[in-house]
Amino acid sequence: MKALYKSGPHAGFELVERPEPEAGPSDVKIRVMTTGICGTDLHIQSWDAWAQSIIETPLIAGHEFYGEVVSVGEDVRDVKVGDRVSGEGHVVCGICRNCRAGRRQMCIHTVSVGVQRDGAFAEYVVIPETNVWVHQDPSITPELGAIFDPFGNAVHTALSFPLVGEDVLITGAGPIGLMAIAVARHAGARKIAITDVSAPRLELARKMGVDLAVDVSKMRVKDAQLELGMREGFDIGLEMSGHPTALPEMINNMNHGGRIAMLGLPSQSIDIDWGKVVTHMLTLKGIYGREMYETWYAMSAMLSSNPVLHSHISAVVTDKLSATDWEKGFEIARAGTGGKVVLDWTEI
Repeated sequence: MKALYKSGPHAGFELVERPEPEAGPSDVKIRVMTTGICGTDLHIQSWDAWAQSIIETPLIAGHEFYGEVVSVGEDVRDVKVGDRVSGEGHVVCGICRNCRAGRRQMCIHTVSVGVQRDGAFAEYVVIPETNVWVHQDPSITPELGAIFDPFGNAVHTALSFPLVGEDVLITGAGPIGLMAIAVARHAGARKIAITDVSAPRLELARKMGVDLAVDVSKMRVKDAQLELGMREGFDIGLEMSGHPTALPEMINNMNHGGRIAMLGLPSQSIDIDWGKVVTHMLTLKGIYGREMYETWYAMSAMLSSNPVLHSHISAVVTDKLSATDWEKGFEIARAGTGGKVVLDWTEI
């Protein structure tokens, strides 16, 4: 099969022939149709310090995907050949304290598809049946199915706290931040503001229905509050950027008792006014991945019940290329000026 392969501890990928993976007794083999390019994949491609600290080569990367089941192991009970599926990228142990308590997203032995085991930048991928999400809704296109993983990040983050009637600040208008706009609107938020410095991404945010898209190179969040007619600070903060200045500015603009969900991974330490966190009684919650599998149920339910949200989430995919053009796809994703980039593996 064709696969994007990292043969050793160095930058780059190679599109080469690799042996097809075989399904074990509890596994499902999937013919990959589409894959999304994630920030994690950019780290792996460039072989930066983070990638060097967590990746063991050789490796096939890629963890955002949609495809068709072509074979199943003898112990697989529910997934059938021909099912159209996406995959939960975190493979858990099932026996640690959190797994046994039903908190599988908190497994201390998590292994990530495309990071610590071969992933979906290939014509075929194998994952455990427990990680397969079967799409029952025929409106889920291959492009939309490929971004269920990051959509799940947006849903997990946005729904961490009740949103009905609340004023929401989202920092970072990348694909996940953009999807969080649609989720927050669906969940009943009052005013939604999003920050970034990319004019194309802020324009995408406006098309998603955000109340105010803030270019933080020209306007401060405090001024955005005035423009929105807010008398007090934001009730809910969704930090999606990982930028070192985003969280401190968010904290400075939260209402007393405000709640912040953090998905963005900082690349350096952040200086936080912890006195303000204490005296303003703020709640900070770290988010990693998706809840298994309540987030997946929420995603499917929202998409099948809300045509506007379905349209907005689908519109986050701004570029689709053949997998043979993967280098161009990675260049577009690295530029950080558009939405999601999807690779098509069906005609490679």
